[in-house]
Amino acid sequence: MTSQSDWRVSLTSANRYDNIQAIKDALGQIGVPAANAQKDAFAFENDAYKTSSSRDNYEAACLIGPQPDRSNPVEPAEGFHPSSEVSDPPTLTIGSYRDCRYIGDGVTAEVYRSKAVALKVIVQTRNIEPHDPFREAKILKLLKKPCIPLLETFRDQEQRFVLAFPYMPISLENLIERGFIPRSSIIKHFRDLFTGLHYLHGQGIIHRDIKPSAVLLESPGGPAYISDFGTAWHPELSKYAEPVDQKVLDIGTGSYRSPEALFGNKSYGTAVDMWAAGAMLAECSRVPPRPLFESRPAHEDGNQLGLILSIFKTIGSPTRESWPEAVNFKTPPFEMYQTFEGRKWDELLSGVEDGFRDVIMSLVKYSGSARASASQVLQCECFSAPCI
Repeated sequence: MTSQSDWRVSLTSANRYDNIQAIKDALGQIGVPAANAQKDAFAFENDAYKTSSSRDNYEAACLIGPQPDRSNPVEPAEGFHPSSEVSDPPTLTIGSYRDCRYIGDGVTAEVYRSKAVALKVIVQTRNIEPHDPFREAKILKLLKKPCIPLLETFRDQEQRFVLAFPYMPISLENLIERGFIPRSSIIKHFRDLFTGLHYLHGQGIIHRDIKPSAVLLESPGGPAYISDFGTAWHPELSKYAEPVDQKVLDIGTGSYRSPEALFGNKSYGTAVDMWAAGAMLAECSRVPPRPLFESRPAHEDGNQLGLILSIFKTIGSPTRESWPEAVNFKTPPFEMYQTFEGRKWDELLSGVEDGFRDVIMSLVKYSGSARASASQVLQCECFSAPCI
């Protein structure tokens, strides 16, 4: 039997997520805007988790707003019928998984939760390059932690391809939305991220979509897992569809897209992941967290040009010295655009500790060959030393 002193052992990540969702809903009912409710719910639950002395205290601390008095039931008012109450979204059965609830979607899939399992149901299979769910499953079967484990694949009742994963209640994106990430959490989560990238890159695998929502967490304190392998490139599994020097350029998300992909270098390598990781570390290290570069939504015209200009204005326009390999690009990024001087790193990363700043500066470089590798980053003091 679990004692009062170790009650947290019995509390699963799914339990905590349910409480976070309940707190968010309660905050919404009392008028808190949705964006703030999400952030406040995480902070509220985390405080209850840290300060409660027992499971009962924790559950009580997670209750927000007036609770119904069950000892004195009230008769329904005239004209009120229970069927008019707002009910939870209907659940589905997907394969052998019951009570599946919709939690989100992406370019090719819808995601559902069934207790401790997340189900990625592929709903779009045509004209989706570089997305390939079947290649994704093959790659995942070859991987180990800190990459997200693939539990199984199957066809559901509608013959749709489904990938099953352990359910993770939050992501690095959620922590960013809270408005502040403690130094210890940054170290833990990015150490896991760079460990995963070192493992992937050692096998020649390029993730190609590193972003905050792809870093999933068991709890706000971790551990972290790399997910979203739908566009990953594998040296054997991808070489026929995408030869080494003819890779797809439509990779990455928003402000985490690398300059070599933006300028049409189809021979890019693992350095695209390191650029994205560096941009993420900059975002998480700033107070409050905010992206290093500005990016319009993908569906808007000029989104790619807008990101290029934001990069130029932020870190300065590239030169032949800072980006020598770009001289051989089909459209070299020199003399085509207005020249920007860029801002000083001390200004861009004001308040960011020196260790993080050094890592960011080693990654956010135009030249992919000059960027630090994941192995080199892990040797930096801020990630190699014990987390305090």
